[in-house]
Amino acid sequence: MTRSHTDQAWPTTGLSFGGDYNPEQWDRAVWREDVELMKQAGVNIVSLGIFAWGLLETAEGHYDWEWFDEIVDLLEEHGITIDLATPTAAPPSWLLAAHPEFPPVDRDMTRHWAGARLGWCPSNPEFRTHALRIVRAVAERYGSREHVVMWHVSNEFGGGNGHCYCDVSAEAFRRWLAEKYGTLDALNAAWGTAFWGHNFTDFSEIIPPRGNDSKNPSLMLDFDRFSSDELLAHYLAERAVLQQITPDTPITTNFMVGAEADATDYARWAPHMDVLANDHYTRSSDLLPQQDVAFSGDRMRSLTTDRRPWLLMEHSTSAVSWQPRNRAKNPGELSRNALSHIAHGADGVMFFQWRASRAGAEQFHSAMVPHAGANTKIFREVTALGAQLHRLSPVMGSRVRPATIGILFDNEAGWAMREGVKPNNFMPYGPAVRAWHAAFWRRGESIDVIPPWNDYSGYKTLIVPQLFLVSDETAARLGDFVAAGGTLIVTAFSGIVDENNQVRLGGYPGAFRDVLGVWGEEFYPLQDGETFELDNGWTGSEWTEHLHTVSAAPLAHFSHGPLAGEPAITLRTLDGGGRAIYVAAGLDNQSIGDLLALLVPAQDSLVGAPDPDLEIGVREAGTRRFVFLINHGQRTVSADVTGRELLTDTEVHGSIQVPAGEVRVVETSAD
Repeated sequence: MTRSHTDQAWPTTGLSFGGDYNPEQWDRAVWREDVELMKQAGVNIVSLGIFAWGLLETAEGHYDWEWFDEIVDLLEEHGITIDLATPTAAPPSWLLAAHPEFPPVDRDMTRHWAGARLGWCPSNPEFRTHALRIVRAVAERYGSREHVVMWHVSNEFGGGNGHCYCDVSAEAFRRWLAEKYGTLDALNAAWGTAFWGHNFTDFSEIIPPRGNDSKNPSLMLDFDRFSSDELLAHYLAERAVLQQITPDTPITTNFMVGAEADATDYARWAPHMDVLANDHYTRSSDLLPQQDVAFSGDRMRSLTTDRRPWLLMEHSTSAVSWQPRNRAKNPGELSRNALSHIAHGADGVMFFQWRASRAGAEQFHSAMVPHAGANTKIFREVTALGAQLHRLSPVMGSRVRPATIGILFDNEAGWAMREGVKPNNFMPYGPAVRAWHAAFWRRGESIDVIPPWNDYSGYKTLIVPQLFLVSDETAARLGDFVAAGGTLIVTAFSGIVDENNQVRLGGYPGAFRDVLGVWGEEFYPLQDGETFELDNGWTGSEWTEHLHTVSAAPLAHFSHGPLAGEPAITLRTLDGGGRAIYVAAGLDNQSIGDLLALLVPAQDSLVGAPDPDLEIGVREAGTRRFVFLINHGQRTVSADVTGRELLTDTEVHGSIQVPAGEVRVVETSAD
């Protein structure tokens, strides 16, 4: 096992590069070609065995190790390390045939049929018994192999079994509730069950939020929490077996962190990971996919308090196969995406998968070796990326430049937004957060996307976008942040409910009324196609509200409509210099940028005035600084910097040209 200079366990000696490897899909004749191509591309690690349970355990307690021994030996022979999976993401057909009760049940009580992945209920104790048997068998056989450098527990938890509504889950949910609330009186109070006369007199009366009718949003939120906890409990059970057998081998699982509320609460899972790992895929419909890459990286980095490097476990070389229209990546986009993840804190990039499948559900998903073989644009770009990552070895273990801007993101707030009816049901959580991130990203600034309970020290500005659910503790800490001189920007529909998903009384925005110095009496959500304009020319859509100032001053008013003349954006300034801004309107991207230009001075740029097409990322280690310059545009751009460019191994004196679609990384001094 190697360590980076962050003293964190890391599976490879240099930046990690590789992908999911599924040799079971291919004849043995292909295996040697695979490892030769891996060496050619610079691959130093593969994830192995993720979906191999049924091929390893052919019947209960009966194992076929011969073929797997052969591929493990072959990878070792060629110096390729293994991120070895516990294959529990895909239960064998023989197991599901014997136990048709194992697959999860949908909200409408339809049980999943065998044939998909993650086809198991997280609450089922008998399934866990079978799962831990294969985990132990794999660990005992391969855990002592030196080139097995990391454990990959299952795969994408929640991606198929994020919620299960079966009777076994229902009973587990009741136990979870009894442990959380202790008494039915406490539960009834927390859920407000007096509404519709749904007061519970025994825990046995409680069922998951089945069906599609309107349900109690407090119950729905607790079921989201329970579901995340059940999946975490399964991860921890597998982890415990691995720790017992191989205590020194790091253990992880692959998150799916993006801009939406996740199926599982990754910020609360993160402390249980030795190496943080993420799967990230851009969407064909995304108008700014490069910013989505940056947002995901900024969230991943901020899941740990020390913001240590993380691993991109999966992304795509080109098109995926599960979107309505699957766009192929443009020339150079593969490298730009990968190196952007490095710029935002990753110490490795991997792909799904190594070789494109001939058969199966993802047969048209791109891969490192496409259907057409190695003589292709994709494989040439993969090989070029491998060489780039080798040249960027000095970056390993460095940290992203400390940010002075933090954006709060909480899955529980996203779940609460999603569950239950709202004044405007077309305002999902993720886009609201991402819009504010994009405004800073366009300015070339470092941004942390942090859980609400993280330390706020070191930040000058905190953004609270649509944090619908917030605890008293978080609200108080944000108040202290402003009192200490910080700038706080809170957007509409924040602070509305408490931890139990109950509306905070006394006027909106609930938990933030005092620090913002305002209160609102009524929401005025806009209809589809409606827009608003403020008296300073800023515009937007979706949301307005009737607001009153108490200790704040209006910065802008609504210029027309039923709220004409009423405040839309307010500012409260404290004696210590702290500022609290409330944005009671759904500003568009241009207006968000204008507001930030007015209220939040841009960080000092390390490369002069940033070009709009140029993404800038900065990582540092001691006195060494690594400036990533990623040109997403169609023309050459320049940046002011001095140092050594790592990808071309050239000296840079004062200015560098970055060709269209390319990346440059300049090592300079952080003095």
